[in-house]
Amino acid sequence: MKVSIITTVKNNECNIEKCILSVINQTYNDIEYIIIDGKSTDKTLDVIKKYKNKINILLSEHDTGIYAGLNRGISLASGDIIALVHSDDEIYDKHVVADTVKFFNTNVNTVGLYGDLIYTKSQDTSKIIRYWKSKQYCKSDLKLGWMPPHTTLYLRKCVYDTLGNFDEQYSISADYDFIIRVLSTDLKIQYIPRIFCQMRLGGVSNRSLKSLMIKANEDYHVLRKNKITGLVIIIKMLRKIPQFIHWKRYV
Repeated sequence: MKVSIITTVKNNECNIEKCILSVINQTYNDIEYIIIDGKSTDKTLDVIKKYKNKINILLSEHDTGIYAGLNRGISLASGDIIALVHSDDEIYDKHVVADTVKFFNTNVNTVGLYGDLIYTKSQDTSKIIRYWKSKQYCKSDLKLGWMPPHTTLYLRKCVYDTLGNFDEQYSISADYDFIIRVLSTDLKIQYIPRIFCQMRLGGVSNRSLKSLMIKANEDYHVLRKNKITGLVIIIKMLRKIPQFIHWKRYV
């Protein structure tokens, strides 16, 4: 079973190497690694090319943002399973992909799975700030502001073929829209209680007050598009509080 892992990047020479190493050091061998670079102007491409023998597809072209790059990567992917690892992130340990493939092989009706996520300090990834402990979902959770960590989501390619890719009208919340579309179906998506990914704080969605405002506005339009009403955005924000306070009990 081939797993396609997609990374999009632009001008991230500081963090892209750790991201790449977390992918190419996986114990599972049948990985197709795709990197979509948005025409970086720093040394990002120089770092990437150090590992060109481990990268199956490297494309550097102008695009309109993260989700355009992800959609491009998905269109090029030939794997049975597709996973996304952003350039600021790292796969948590070297057994994650092998564990996911084992789960898919023993649960043939499952088309997707997800797990837990940790947030770390940007400059010191040994310092954990948040622990996003997930759970097995039910559809009603979507109306209560719940969602799984997007970067822990591993999906069979048929899910993208059936439901489409990311809606590029959203610059920050296209992943939220996509997750709602996936989890609103009757597709079998399961939770694995283990950490899949570690993410640096300070990403696109939370690096500034402006970003937070853009995200809140986009979330509102995503919810309207998917016909979810109520105080979902407020509940969604409140759900983050325990991730800061109680992470030590999980690690």
